Amino acid sequence: MIALTGGKIITMCGKSLERGTVLVRGGKIRDVGKNIDIPPGCRVIDITGRIVTPGLIDAHTHLGVENEGLGWEGRDVNERSEPVTPGMHTLDAINPADIGLMEAYRGGVTTVMIAPGSANPIGGQCVIIKTAPKPTVEQMLVERYAGLKIAFGENPKRSYGIEHKKMPVTRMATAALIRETLWKAHHYMAKQGEKDFPYNPGLEAVARVLRKEMPLRAHAHRADDIITAVRIAREFDVDIIIEHGTEAYLVADVLAAEEIPVIVGPTLSTRSKPELRDKTMESPALLFCQGVAFAMMSDHPVTPSCFLAVYAGLAIRYGLPANQALKMITCDAAKILGLHNRIGSLAPGMDADLVVWSDEPLLLTARPEMVMVDGNLEIIE
Repeated sequence: MIALTGGKIITMCGKSLERGTVLVRGGKIRDVGKNIDIPPGCRVIDITGRIVTPGLIDAHTHLGVENEGLGWEGRDVNERSEPVTPGMHTLDAINPADIGLMEAYRGGVTTVMIAPGSANPIGGQCVIIKTAPKPTVEQMLVERYAGLKIAFGENPKRSYGIEHKKMPVTRMATAALIRETLWKAHHYMAKQGEKDFPYNPGLEAVARVLRKEMPLRAHAHRADDIITAVRIAREFDVDIIIEHGTEAYLVADVLAAEEIPVIVGPTLSTRSKPELRDKTMESPALLFCQGVAFAMMSDHPVTPSCFLAVYAGLAIRYGLPANQALKMITCDAAKILGLHNRIGSLAPGMDADLVVWSDEPLLLTARPEMVMVDGNLEIIE
């Protein structure tokens, strides 16, 4: 059992505690508050003058499937042999020894969503893991079926229409391929239980979406691509999350009305392609003002996951309230990922994932001094 005492505790449950205590036992938070009775034999760590937050959550990365410090050998993010590959799963490609995962962990990011890339209209399945170093990815696993990655806009057109001279050449074809696959999965589901039913791992993945066991995770930058993604989700009555959402602020009324969340970012990047022309650092503030649920991504390795707190801090400069900036990388990210009963806040029964900071966590001067995942504490040198 571990007790962290004397620090400022930012619980993300509507209150902060000056000189509070977090009591941890068996990988879970047992209690949070002031004047907590500390059991005999408990390891007590004085963190006076420090700040405690939940472990940060990076809601969209390619950690472990696009490895740092390697060339083609470490690029397992896009299966470019076919445009529709729903049977692919990032779980089978994650390298738990990726340097980026270790740096994210030491940067206070304790949970990450890992997705396939956006070369394909349907690229494969996403996974959620914790970043604490483990020998196998199974030991890091939080959610095996975190979503089915689909992609709109320029990337599929470039990857197939331009580079391979095959479908999709247009946005029409991208949408058609996604619809066709959803319909195939619908008919596949109708035949389940029949004699000699032919199991298809790709259609089974899409069936999970149709059964609302996992959402579509739609790479979409331009407003029209976002609306196409929403249109398809409506047609098939499936859950959807907009990933990137560069122009989401232009269609925020639709997203708010449909209660469709957005994973924003990466904000600290250049306008590297035409569909990023209207990118703005004010995007989180604009979505907040218009009532859209949102979290923030690093899109690692586009921008490093380990600096997620810095990206959130910059959103404050561009109009987002400070408490909301921290929410979008803790409790709000957890809610969008469907894990708000486990991570993203400090309360009894939650996973013991937390960070002890040297200063207010969204300041450039702040650095993680201790990181805890599932109750295991590491001092960061």
